[in-house]
Amino acid sequence: MEDFKKFLSKYKGAIIGGLISLVALLLNLHKILIWIIIILAGIVIGNYVQHNKEFVKDKLKTYIDKL
Repeated sequence: MEDFKKFLSKYKGAIIGGLISLVALLLNLHKILIWIIIILAGIVIGNYVQHNKEFVKDKLKTYIDKL
C-alpha cells in the first residue's frame, strides 16, 4: 500500500492529465481544441508578420527566387 501511495504522489499530474484527455476524447472535445490551436497559431503568425513585415518580405522573396 505504501508503494501505491508513492506511485500516486509521484505521477498524480500524469494521471490527472490522462484522465482529462480521455474525457476530452470521449466528448469529442479534441476537434474544438484543434480549431482553437489553429486559430491561435494564425493570430500569432499574423502578429509576427505585421511587426516584421520587411524581414518576412525579404525571406519570402529569397525563398521564391530559389524555386
